[in-house]
Amino acid sequence: MKNTVHSSRIVLKRAASAAVLLGLTVSCAPAEEPAAVEDAGAGEMAVPRLADGRPDFSGVWDHPRVGNITQDGDSCAGGTEGCVQVGSGPLPFTAEGQAMRDINDEDYFDYGAYCLPWGFMRAYGTPYPHAYVHSTDRLAILWEQDNAWHMVPTYDGVELPADMEPTWRGTSIGRWEGDTLVITSTGFNGRTWLDTARNPLSEELTLTVRMTRPEYDTINWEVTMEDPLYYTEPIVNTRTFKLMPPGAELYEYSCTENNRCEGGNCEPADVQL
Repeated sequence: MKNTVHSSRIVLKRAASAAVLLGLTVSCAPAEEPAAVEDAGAGEMAVPRLADGRPDFSGVWDHPRVGNITQDGDSCAGGTEGCVQVGSGPLPFTAEGQAMRDINDEDYFDYGAYCLPWGFMRAYGTPYPHAYVHSTDRLAILWEQDNAWHMVPTYDGVELPADMEPTWRGTSIGRWEGDTLVITSTGFNGRTWLDTARNPLSEELTLTVRMTRPEYDTINWEVTMEDPLYYTEPIVNTRTFKLMPPGAELYEYSCTENNRCEGGNCEPADVQL
């Protein structure tokens, strides 16, 4: 079976001269004009703000390439300088979690190789950047991996649904603690991994992400992963994202070879499982 996954980024390495969007393109920029802030030092660009004065996370961001959440790293997926991944160290598996980890090691099925969604956590560790489009009532996350997107409503009074249908990327809501955006995500279908090292997650997973933008070109991103079925205690990762140079765009990502056959002549191995 072909296990190829195609992205134009594999052929065209993103150069350091590629550019930044504050909202990706003019057509998808937030409706509000970011308010000017005088919180930057001399010679520095100010952190942009939304109309309500809170930090604006809009832009195309390079994130660390995270193959294993237990390990540290300082390599940006798209070649920008300054990304950081502080790993969790050894994972505190429950008996069920260790059993699933062993299955993933010995007889694993890599859903990503079959063009299935990578999921919330694994998408943040891919070799490709991501972007945010931000307004006062929601944060849109755009991953180049699979050209996937995820909406995080942040308006006052938003709550998680009482009865969620499990999904690949879960359901998220956001709230503010000062200048920190706190995102809570749950309702996962348990079919993805925490990383490419095949560390598992279950339907009981809850993620708490804390995002700050201390400098114009920097986002500090911390995630706490709580999954009582597979782990005996919370797992914490901290990561640093860097704003990509002016002109940077997310590329088209296509993953179709494993669920389509050429010319209508289908073999059993051509069919997506």
